[in-house]
Amino acid sequence: MAYPMMHSSLFAMDPALPEISRVCRHAMFVNVETRRRARLHWATLLLVLVCVLSFVGIALTSPPQRLSLWLEWGTVPANIFDAHQPWLPQLKDPAMLRLFTALFIHLNWLHLLSNLLFLVIFGLPSERVLGSVRFLLLFVVSGVFANLIGALSLAGVHAPIIGCSGAVSAVVGTYIALFPRARLGLVLPLGLYLEFVRVPAYLLIGLWVLLQLLFSYAGNSYGAVVWWAHIAGFVLGVMFAVLSRSAIARRLRG
Repeated sequence: MAYPMMHSSLFAMDPALPEISRVCRHAMFVNVETRRRARLHWATLLLVLVCVLSFVGIALTSPPQRLSLWLEWGTVPANIFDAHQPWLPQLKDPAMLRLFTALFIHLNWLHLLSNLLFLVIFGLPSERVLGSVRFLLLFVVSGVFANLIGALSLAGVHAPIIGCSGAVSAVVGTYIALFPRARLGLVLPLGLYLEFVRVPAYLLIGLWVLLQLLFSYAGNSYGAVVWWAHIAGFVLGVMFAVLSRSAIARRLRG
């Protein structure tokens, strides 16, 4: 999404890296006794890999085939919902599968890398607290829900809703709920030198919102503008974190 993001060589220092107990101090629950035990965190990396492989596979096709794949596997509201019919019975249509497949389709490298950049920055620390299975569930459920809200808000539109922005918005919402006071370390190139700075997570989230706004003015090549999908994803992410507090506390106790 953001050319400046790519040129600034931005890297996030995970606030949860030193030890799990530090995670607890930033999370919405505190005073959780933890046991240090190495765990494999695979969900974020798996999602990145699937998105990249999907993009490369589609990019290798001819332009007409590529457009056909976007329309076939993206969420096209006009192909999923009939605006003149009750929408609830239509949820049983197998076409609903496209709410899921659309998450892994991106239009170009900028679209892909910007989503994956924020997924990694906010996803890795969230996954360490939630656990890989719960984090994967968050991504998929919130992404499908966000696309559903987007399709309902744009019923009759023939432009495809594609990309995992709604799911990433949910990850950002979960991160805010888990780490409300977190500060992220950024490495920024200033001339010939690299400068390490710490900024509030809210600053990067504000940048995420700004980039989404820029995408909305980028033209029809980026598909339908689905602000309601982004809002729905963010709200669902916050709710998911709040409702997972007990499970997270049990997990961190080991």
